[in-house]
Amino acid sequence: MDVLLGLDVGTSGLKGVAVRASDGRVLATALREYPLYTPAPGHAEQDGEDFSRAALEVLGELASRLGDDVRAVRAVGLSGQMHSAMLLDEKGELVRRAILWCDTRTTEECRAITRTLGLEGLARTARNLALEGFTLPKLLWVRAHEPAVFAKVRRVVMPKDYVALTLTGALGTEVSDASGTLAFDPVERRWSHAMLAAVGLDASLFPEARESQDVVGGLTRAVSEATGLREGTPVVAGAADNAAAAVGLGVVRAGRGMVSIGTSGVVLAHTDALRIDPELRLHSFCAAVRGGTYAMGVMLSAGGALRWYRDVIAKRPYEVITDEAGTSPRGAGGVIFLPYLMGERTPHNDANARGAFVGLSASTESRDLSRAVLEGITFGLADSLDLMRGVDEGMVPRELRVTGGGARSAMWRQLLADVFDAEVAVTSSTEGAAFGAAVLAGVGAGVFTSVADAADALVRVTERVSPDAESAAYYRGAHAAYQSLYGALKNTAAFGRR
Repeated sequence: MDVLLGLDVGTSGLKGVAVRASDGRVLATALREYPLYTPAPGHAEQDGEDFSRAALEVLGELASRLGDDVRAVRAVGLSGQMHSAMLLDEKGELVRRAILWCDTRTTEECRAITRTLGLEGLARTARNLALEGFTLPKLLWVRAHEPAVFAKVRRVVMPKDYVALTLTGALGTEVSDASGTLAFDPVERRWSHAMLAAVGLDASLFPEARESQDVVGGLTRAVSEATGLREGTPVVAGAADNAAAAVGLGVVRAGRGMVSIGTSGVVLAHTDALRIDPELRLHSFCAAVRGGTYAMGVMLSAGGALRWYRDVIAKRPYEVITDEAGTSPRGAGGVIFLPYLMGERTPHNDANARGAFVGLSASTESRDLSRAVLEGITFGLADSLDLMRGVDEGMVPRELRVTGGGARSAMWRQLLADVFDAEVAVTSSTEGAAFGAAVLAGVGAGVFTSVADAADALVRVTERVSPDAESAAYYRGAHAAYQSLYGALKNTAAFGRR
């Protein structure tokens, strides 16, 4: 029996899974949490040593849970939060805490990048907008506000890459995480010298960007002694969290997509070649498949909007809300919900966007509000598909594999299929990016010949939901009505008022 390990360096904690390579069965899981620091409004940081400590503890627990089967571990794969900047000195030691993906201190740096390059220059050099979450603006902020710290910086890596350094002593990154820095060209799959020249940074700050299934190195003797795993066990570069999650769902071929409904919402379409939205409203990144790419839209409050509705208005469990929503007719009695509770990224990129219920009347019932919330979140996700359709109809996935909260409700699965007018599938894998990292570990170790073959072997579709033609036609009109409301409300006092 071959066993594959996957680690995911998340924001709340580091998760690990042990997967049987013959059928994808999860043999063991482990989790270690660590703190988040917010030293000032809009700032979000974490200590990289917490990542390393958590990785060693999780690997040790997985090894213990496997018992004698620990000898069957073939490789360790990695995944982690995108964009978060870990700054290293010439000895490979951290010079400050990591600045995270959710940190918003870099607005002025993003404006400066955009002024320098313009939309056309951004599309040519990095294929993405300059957003606060990305890594490059964080470097510019440190250069401007912490010059003594910046003077020590010799390399910049992502959280999972720092864990790889801890485990193997080897420094590097890979293309999917590099894509989220704004310093990388995901079409050419190399660091963007034009972007770096425009902002005055040296390309030597960034390590070699491998492919996701490439081996970084082997576990060191110290790590072996600390965890019980065999010295020299290959550590595979892995992928950024969304890219790894896509692999874990089997989204590894053109025509397949991923819908992830967590606090935020993600719609991702795997493509064989990037087709860039001229307005850069979609993210364009390298996939974890060699030569593959993906387009992605992100809404900031998906499951978060449902949680707000549960806690503030409904005050009932999720299952009751979705069951109740199923008794309301499509269209929710004329009520439309805008889920912009945290502003919005795709398609509006508007931090001041705000949520709303529109169309309330004396006949509106609780069940209508519940359905309107689910429909509004689903419309927000469908906005990303509309953007893809506008760039190239061929980008739009024929099958969308769903994970997160929306996957657990039969009513919501059908709603997703109807609004998307596409088949929605649920898979056997529920461990997210950590599972995808284990799949990549299998490729790097030679257990599988390709990421696509590995995903076919380890990921099974357990349910398919087809759209109802009549409902799909109805929701095309309802979605258009939803889309009209952002522009109608944008300039009202309610938007952006604190």
